[in-house]
Amino acid sequence: MEPDVSIEGGCTIRIVVLPVGHIPGSHMRDYVSMVVRHTKVDLSSISSFYTEHQKSPFAHQPWDTGSLRFKFLVGGAQQSPWDEFQAHRKILGVIGLCHCPSSPDLGIVHDQFTTICKAYPAALITRCFAFHPSDLQDLAASLLMDFESWVLRAESAGTILKTPLDSQASLSSEEVIKAKKRRLGRAQKTIGDYCLLAGSPVDANAHYSTAIELARLTGDQFWHAGAIEGSVCALVIDRMGQKDQMLEEEVKYRYYEVIQLYRRVSTISFELEATLKLARFLCRREIAKEVVELLMSAADGAKALIDASDRLVLNVEIARLFGALGYERKAAFFSRQVAQLYLQQDNCWAAISALQVLAMTSKSYRVQSKAAMNRSRHSSDEVQSACSDGVRSQTQSIAALFESQWSTLQMVVLKEILLSAVRAGDPLAAWSAAARLLRLHYPLITPAGQSGLSNALTASAERLPCGTRCADPALPFARLYSIPSLPSQMEIVKRIPGKEDWWAGSAPSGPFIYTPFGKGDTSDDKKQEIIWIVGEPVQVLVELANPCTFELSVESIYLSVNSENFEAFPTSVTLLPNTSQVISLSGIPTSVGPLTVEGCIVHCFGVITEHLFRDVDDLLLGAGQGLVLVDPFRSSGFPKLRNVPNPNISVVPSLPLLIPHVVGGDGSTVLYEGEIRDIQISLANAGAVPVVEANISLSGKQQENVISIGHEMLQSALPLQPGASVVIPVRLQAGQLNLELENVGNRNGPGNVGRIFKEGNSPSLVIHYAGTLAQVGDSIQNDSCSYPPGRRLTVPLQVRVLQGLCLVQARLLSMEIPAEISRTLPAPSAAGQYIMDRGTTTENIADSLVKIDPYRGSWGLRLLELEFRNPTEVMFEITVCIQGNKREDENTETVKDGQTVDCLYPTTRIDRDYGARVLIPLEHFKLPVLDKSFFGMETKGKEGFVVKISSNAEKQTKAELNAAIKDLTSRIKVKWQSGRNSFGEMNIKDAVQEALQTSVMDVLLPDPLTFGFRLGRNHSSNGITDTSQEANLNAPIIETESYSDFRGKGQPKGSILAHELTPLEILVRNNTKEAIRMILSITCRDVAGENCFDGSKATVLWAGVLSGIEVEVPPLGEAIHPFAVCFLVPGEYTLLGAAVIHQANEILRARARTDSAQEPIFCSGPPFRVHVIGTL
Repeated sequence: MEPDVSIEGGCTIRIVVLPVGHIPGSHMRDYVSMVVRHTKVDLSSISSFYTEHQKSPFAHQPWDTGSLRFKFLVGGAQQSPWDEFQAHRKILGVIGLCHCPSSPDLGIVHDQFTTICKAYPAALITRCFAFHPSDLQDLAASLLMDFESWVLRAESAGTILKTPLDSQASLSSEEVIKAKKRRLGRAQKTIGDYCLLAGSPVDANAHYSTAIELARLTGDQFWHAGAIEGSVCALVIDRMGQKDQMLEEEVKYRYYEVIQLYRRVSTISFELEATLKLARFLCRREIAKEVVELLMSAADGAKALIDASDRLVLNVEIARLFGALGYERKAAFFSRQVAQLYLQQDNCWAAISALQVLAMTSKSYRVQSKAAMNRSRHSSDEVQSACSDGVRSQTQSIAALFESQWSTLQMVVLKEILLSAVRAGDPLAAWSAAARLLRLHYPLITPAGQSGLSNALTASAERLPCGTRCADPALPFARLYSIPSLPSQMEIVKRIPGKEDWWAGSAPSGPFIYTPFGKGDTSDDKKQEIIWIVGEPVQVLVELANPCTFELSVESIYLSVNSENFEAFPTSVTLLPNTSQVISLSGIPTSVGPLTVEGCIVHCFGVITEHLFRDVDDLLLGAGQGLVLVDPFRSSGFPKLRNVPNPNISVVPSLPLLIPHVVGGDGSTVLYEGEIRDIQISLANAGAVPVVEANISLSGKQQENVISIGHEMLQSALPLQPGASVVIPVRLQAGQLNLELENVGNRNGPGNVGRIFKEGNSPSLVIHYAGTLAQVGDSIQNDSCSYPPGRRLTVPLQVRVLQGLCLVQARLLSMEIPAEISRTLPAPSAAGQYIMDRGTTTENIADSLVKIDPYRGSWGLRLLELEFRNPTEVMFEITVCIQGNKREDENTETVKDGQTVDCLYPTTRIDRDYGARVLIPLEHFKLPVLDKSFFGMETKGKEGFVVKISSNAEKQTKAELNAAIKDLTSRIKVKWQSGRNSFGEMNIKDAVQEALQTSVMDVLLPDPLTFGFRLGRNHSSNGITDTSQEANLNAPIIETESYSDFRGKGQPKGSILAHELTPLEILVRNNTKEAIRMILSITCRDVAGENCFDGSKATVLWAGVLSGIEVEVPPLGEAIHPFAVCFLVPGEYTLLGAAVIHQANEILRARARTDSAQEPIFCSGPPFRVHVIGTL
């Protein structure tokens, strides 16, 4: 049998191409390529070389459309025993190729060529090209003329033609007679063959028709079948390019007859060739069923072939035709039959052929090497379209790539490839086959088999040069575990040029899909962006698995990236049997540009291989879907499937790098509650470029514990050159321990009371800094992405807070002392406070503690009592300070941080396990006006009541009230000191607020009406005088002579003489914004509380009206009612003012806490003490 048979093969002229003399290989390939391109020569091109010596037997030669077809057999071929049966099997020409520089003696070349041609007696034309081969028109014309001569001789002389079937035995007399009758038919058939070779299918068809009739009459079935084959070839050549269904039906009909005729004469090889020719002619997907039947019929006939080479050719042709149909598995099966036939031959060349055949079939069995896969990779457009198909197409590709039911067959194929490679002496192919077998099928291999493959890998590597690379990885399995995020000292942020806060809106980099600093993204196909810096080492965590039963030693492993701008650092590792291990692989980016970590370069079993992460991901995905048996990480103790996407990495230019260090130690700072301490943080630039921009801010919880940061120190050090450092002072104040932590600490002992602000709870210094604003590539663009990014440095301020002084409770204490009558009343200030002269006398010092209430006329003493306890083992000294607004007086108290500080008491010492009480006098913070917005009380709130807000003015009033409360609590400071360096401040704000909550209305809100008494002026009328808010109520009073004389004698302040008529005035002040009508009355009582004006025992005479006085006080105004009294008995007396309001407004009812509109409201003032001196 012959390979590559087809129906059109009957018109092909066979010519051998041989080298003559010595020819270099490269020149030989060039010369052969010049020759073999002339497989078809048009008849129209050879007309100038053709000479008709006599009338051509090819009457219907198509000179315009016909052609001669050649088949060049490079290197020679054997003569076929069937060349007289079919002329296209003959070698009809010999071409020799000579290289003149290598063979200068052309005579010797001629002799060698003549000797070569003797091996081909059927050759009609011989040519030896000693120079560059020219076109073959001359050779074609010579062949055509020789064909004509042969046909003319055959027609005239009657050539006797024989086949191996005719010479199998001596012929009897009857067979001799029969052979003479068959001679003419055979001659006609052979002439038809030459007509086909000459490119004249019409003439060939005429001779074939005659040969068919003669063969049928003479019973020459073998030649009958050959004639029909020739007629079909002539028919197909004549209709070249016009293939239709009618032609196919005609070809099938005739070839089925040919197959039956060959079967009758028991010529199995010709029968199979005819079957293959028909199958090749019909080979297309639409009629694949019929083609498959023909090929399977030919495969069954292979059993009858005796010659192994015939079986080899048959399996090759069947495999090729199945491959042309797209039946890869059937093609692979018959290719394996070919390989097995080669392996039956015990020689190196057969093993090489078997290896080549198995390499071609490995794709169908999904065990091809990665090198072959890369060569047959689809175009980039197909790859992109495949990537856009989504999850379903990915799953289908995985299913097509891994098929678990093929595992056993795949193992057999790989073993055959391994055996072929070993016999062929190809150590690299043997190593590749063993690696694929061990990597893909280790679950089905026994421990002894795994060890045998390990030895095979080692033995193959010993025959390879050092540093040999192979595209097929063996062990271990490697997958991307994670890319660790940069530490808080090296975070990278996008830089937005042109903005002062260039870091605003940026998110830090990292290997994770979600970060709390950036926007959430639900798209799965979007990869995370990671930034690496030139010259700074990076780490990638890779998980390695050894699922086999032997110990695996990896000589070196390092990262594999898709570009050359990365320097990887190799490391070695040893994996125990059936284990996995996460290792850290590092490297340094060397230049700017995009970068992708594709896998690892592994030097194991003596060969260097590349392990791609995506291959293991596909493998594990197939294992998760049950498509494959290979799951190395499950067998190594990791049952959960990890799917870490490979992020996109971009490398940016060198950046500055600040390294923080806490001066004195990087541990936690131990502070007592409220303690203030200064720490120093050193920042050193360990980068390659200077820091030109820097900003410090706070983040995290407990930010109020950071009092101040030395911003100016950092700014003054810019630009911070590489290697330079700067020290930044930070002042901390410890917070308060909560109750739960305190209880936990008490259970563990008093020495363990405290808490540590962990990284998530402690405040942190966040430093955004960047280098020079130089764009990548020095190209000026508006795109911010072209600028180098900046960095974010997070320095946690680790503070350990220990329990210090404990505030047990805070209470509000108050008392009133009746005021002595005087000539004037204190005038209220705009802020609701009083104006006093601050001198150096003892009386003024006392006034700083006990101060008169300008709205009530009494001496008010309001004290805030704070009780402290010291549960620690150290001693504390506390000082109470009141902070006020800075005053212009140079003789005021200590000025600190723009505020005045009153130190009310000397330092109080509290020893361990002792307590102390501190009394803090409160100044009066009453508001000057009583507004109805304070009395929309529905429910009780934090300040003791809830105001019903209905307008902006009322909201503003409420805000003022809250601000007054906060101002009062924030001005009271209790500071402590322990030893020389430990000092702090107690947090009493909440306790003071809680103490004031129940009395806030009484402390801050004024009464609707206030009453006051003073010594009167000299006047002639006894009427009521109304004054407005702007009136000067503190004008000097004209004293009587007796009074002034008496006062000049050094009598006590506020005392009057008995038996004298003393003018007095009562002042009624309206603290609301509405006029109030009332009935005023005045009462005087003695020390026993008896009324001194009425009754039979009255001791005080009076002049004027003392009761039933109808008075209308204007809004925010005052009314003055003068009267005079004469005390008959010296002693202590008190004057009281009272008023009855019948038509009370809403403010008065709310202040009096009554809802009845008809009920009168009674208001009384505080007592004013009168000291009467004299004699009875």
